[in-house]
Amino acid sequence: MEVDPSVTDRLAAGTAMGAVTLHVADLDGMIRYYRDGVGLQLLRQEGDRAELGRGTHALVILEHTPALRHAGPREAGLFHTAILFDTREALAAAVYSVARRHPGSFTGSSDHVVSNAFYFDDPEGNGVELYWDRDRTQWSWVHGRIEMATLQLDPNLFLRENLSAETAATVESGGPTPGDATVGHVHLSVGDIAPAREFYVDRLGFDTTLEVPDQALFVSAGGYHHHMAMNVWRSRGAGRRRLTLGLGRVDILLPGIDDVGELAERMRHYGIPARDDGAGVGFEDPWGNRVLATAAG
Repeated sequence: MEVDPSVTDRLAAGTAMGAVTLHVADLDGMIRYYRDGVGLQLLRQEGDRAELGRGTHALVILEHTPALRHAGPREAGLFHTAILFDTREALAAAVYSVARRHPGSFTGSSDHVVSNAFYFDDPEGNGVELYWDRDRTQWSWVHGRIEMATLQLDPNLFLRENLSAETAATVESGGPTPGDATVGHVHLSVGDIAPAREFYVDRLGFDTTLEVPDQALFVSAGGYHHHMAMNVWRSRGAGRRRLTLGLGRVDILLPGIDDVGELAERMRHYGIPARDDGAGVGFEDPWGNRVLATAAG
């Protein structure tokens, strides 16, 4: 079957990231981290499954699977889930909350020119990025590639400049943190960049926005700086994953059901095994990372 590249070879501009599912050993402890630390709301909990997010949208789904082992440090899987806040104050409140309740989980911070980012590890070692984007009018593109950097970002100065006394008091009292949040991007650990590019760009249909040769690849739809990224910084040469604690699934939200159908057709065209139930299409990347694409809403 031939695919018309003018219509179906790229993901739609309105594509966004959905929830990230994690297999966890300590469900209650992980709920406390993402609820009381990061400031997400516990939207629903049924048995061994808990959904946390903001408003009505789940951002992190926790599935209690204590029989699974932890993944090794050099295996493929999740590098971090990046939660995007809509204002600097909302980001500052989340960073302050995690720092107060889980001070040992902070791993660093950076000004990436397009964004301000703070990095943590949750209690089971899953990477977490909390970030805020500068307006797109302030981003710079050169020959189709986004200009990003890793500049020093003083977390204490950021909090002093962006966290009001009122919001700090609310955080300290355990009250709700302000603002909206979404999964802005998901960063994976993979074994090799070339097959990552072939799968996520040539097959799945993202656009390359930045590449660090033989180290990392950043991809997006619709001109975002990146919806997904893949790197080999600690996983070079990794093969397919076994079922472990950590990443369970990455969700991608497409604008409409026709976009889901086009993606399913593209997977069939390239011979990529996929589960297509009409509402969503699920598949695995070359390292066994599970992905589910559904229509938003």
